Amino acid sequence: MKLVVISALISVLTVLVGTPLLIRMLLKHGYSQAIRVSSEDEPYPEHEGKRGTPSMGGVAIVGGVVLAYAITHLIFWTPPSPSALLVLYLGLGLGAVGVADDYLKIFKRRATGLRARTKLIGQALVALSFAFLALQFPNSVGETPATTAVSFIRDTPLVLPTALYVLWVWLLVTATTNGVNLTDGLDGLATGAATMTFAAYVLIGVWQYGQSCFFTPGSACYPTASPLDLAVVAAASAGATFAFLWYNAAPARIFMGDTGSLAIGGIIAGLAVVSRTELLLALLGGLFVLVSLSVIGQVASYKFLHRRLLLMAPLHHHFEMKGWPEINIVVRFWIIQGFVVALGLTIFYAEWVRS
Repeated sequence: MKLVVISALISVLTVLVGTPLLIRMLLKHGYSQAIRVSSEDEPYPEHEGKRGTPSMGGVAIVGGVVLAYAITHLIFWTPPSPSALLVLYLGLGLGAVGVADDYLKIFKRRATGLRARTKLIGQALVALSFAFLALQFPNSVGETPATTAVSFIRDTPLVLPTALYVLWVWLLVTATTNGVNLTDGLDGLATGAATMTFAAYVLIGVWQYGQSCFFTPGSACYPTASPLDLAVVAAASAGATFAFLWYNAAPARIFMGDTGSLAIGGIIAGLAVVSRTELLLALLGGLFVLVSLSVIGQVASYKFLHRRLLLMAPLHHHFEMKGWPEINIVVRFWIIQGFVVALGLTIFYAEWVRS
């Protein structure tokens, strides 16, 4: 437990101190994200007041997570686990894709960033390599970070061929990262929601460690490899996003950009895979699922019914177009996220009680 607490504290302090330095550097060089404006064919919420706000704040988040994890292990002189390192690899790899996207937005003034195909290819390369590597590195009792079984709260009887499982993980990673990316449209919305998801994975990691098959073998134990180290990663991520809210909450002084949203989505998806809670992620990341479904529904409605389901997708922009104040949307969406995360944790605990 000491590692978990220290990891969270280090990431909070790192981001609280580092983000203002990043803001000053970006402002000094005039590095701000281009703001989308309405056109006759495509109305867009009025965000002119956000013009000039620096982006790429995800650099501070990713830096806080990596430093907190590394320093924590140095303090206690404990070796890192393959499971945790793979989660960090996934987050850093997808964060690198986000850096390329933010570069085009900031330096080339292209509001849409990377082309969708290019971004998906970059995400696929990182996700597929993560999925393959997660099936390697068995520990002393033969546990690998992931198995080819689809998991809910633990592995289910549905075991996939390796190739199909790698594609399943790719789909999960792509859906999660794009869900976070779509949610990152209002000040603090995605950051606050991600903090709740990471906090849930701290609790899951600590609980799985206490009920590990290594300590308490039995029908209700968890065969998760290195659950405590996963809790350390989750704590560092929760601390980093929580601290970033100080500067990202409305009115935001900095945006995290795709650097942050893709990295956060990657870490969340990685935690789901290696903690064997892949399907439970639908609740632990419930707001991201809801926002993604709103985009899918909008596209499907327009294509097949030739009318728009929402005034504008994603869902939070629909309420903006209806005249809701931004802060009201953010807080109410946080409430929704808090509810579904609590529901997910309740189901997780109820499954253990039943077992």
